[in-house]
Amino acid sequence: MSTQDDVLEYLRYFRELGVESIDANIDAIRSPKTTVPSPIRPGEMPLTIPSSDLKPLSFAIASVEKPKPGSRLKDIPSLASLSPQRTSKTEKIETAPLMQKEQLTDKPQEPQTIKAASETLEDIRAEIGPDCSRCKLSTLGRKQVVNSTGNPNADLMFVGEAPGADEDEQGEPFVGRAGQLLTKIIESIGIERKDVFIGNINRCRPPKNRAPEPDETAACKPFLLREISVVRPKVIVVLGATAAQNLLETNVPIGKLRGRFHEYFGVKVMPTFHPAYLLRDPHKKREVWEDMKIVRDYLNSVAKGE
Repeated sequence: MSTQDDVLEYLRYFRELGVESIDANIDAIRSPKTTVPSPIRPGEMPLTIPSSDLKPLSFAIASVEKPKPGSRLKDIPSLASLSPQRTSKTEKIETAPLMQKEQLTDKPQEPQTIKAASETLEDIRAEIGPDCSRCKLSTLGRKQVVNSTGNPNADLMFVGEAPGADEDEQGEPFVGRAGQLLTKIIESIGIERKDVFIGNINRCRPPKNRAPEPDETAACKPFLLREISVVRPKVIVVLGATAAQNLLETNVPIGKLRGRFHEYFGVKVMPTFHPAYLLRDPHKKREVWEDMKIVRDYLNSVAKGE
C-alpha cells in the first residue's frame, strides 16, 4: 500500500471517531521524497480535556467507506457497534482522606471507611480554642469562633460554608434567616433540628460574607473532618457550592452535583443549594425538596434494615 493510501486509511478512521478535519501538508503527503512520520496508532494519541469542559457525549456515526483489502482498519471495531455505558446513580469522587491513604499495591484494597475516633467533640473544640488564629480570618473582623452544634450521634449532618453576621453574633451555626429556612427543610422530612448535627467548612465569618478562600478552608476543614469521624453520620447534606466542592474536592458546579448521592469514605453525601441562595431564588426550593426526599427515603430504608 502506498504512503498516501496509508494516510487516507487513518483519515477515514479519525472521521469515524468524529474528527472532521486535520491540519496536514497535502503536498508533503503526495511527495514520494518526503519522509512521513510513523502514523499515530489508536490508543497512542494523547488526549487531555479539562474537567470543566466535560459534557454528556452523543455520537453521530457517519457513513464510512469500507476498508480496502489489506487495510489496517479491518481489525478495528466500528464505533457503531459500541453501546454507551451508563454510570451508577451513586458516584464516587476522590476526596481528602481523614487518614493517610496507603501506597497502592497490586493487592485489592479494602474500601475506605471512616475510622472510629478516639476523641470527642469537646476535645476538638478545646483544641480549636476560643481565639483561633490559624488563618487570617482571625484578623479580619470576626467576633468569635462558631463551632458545630447538634446531636453527637446524629444520622444526618448538615455542612454549610461559613458563619454569617447573625451566627458571628450568637456563636451558633445557621441561626439567621437562612438558618430558619434550614430548620423548615429539616422538619419537612420528619426530623427535628435537635436530632441533626450542623457545622460549616469555616468557623469564622469572612468579611462582607464573601466565600472562604483556599488557605482559610485548608486551616479549618481538618477539624470538620475529625467531627465527621466522631459523629459518624449516615448522610451528610452539603449546602452550597463552597461546602460541596471542599468536602468532595471537586470543581463541578453544585447544579451538576445535586440530585444524587456521592460517597465520602462510606458516608452518603447529598449536595444541594444553600438556604441563603433559596432566599434569593425561591424557585430552587423544589430542587432542594427533591434532594431531601432522596435523603429521607435512604434514612428510612436504613432504619428498616433494607
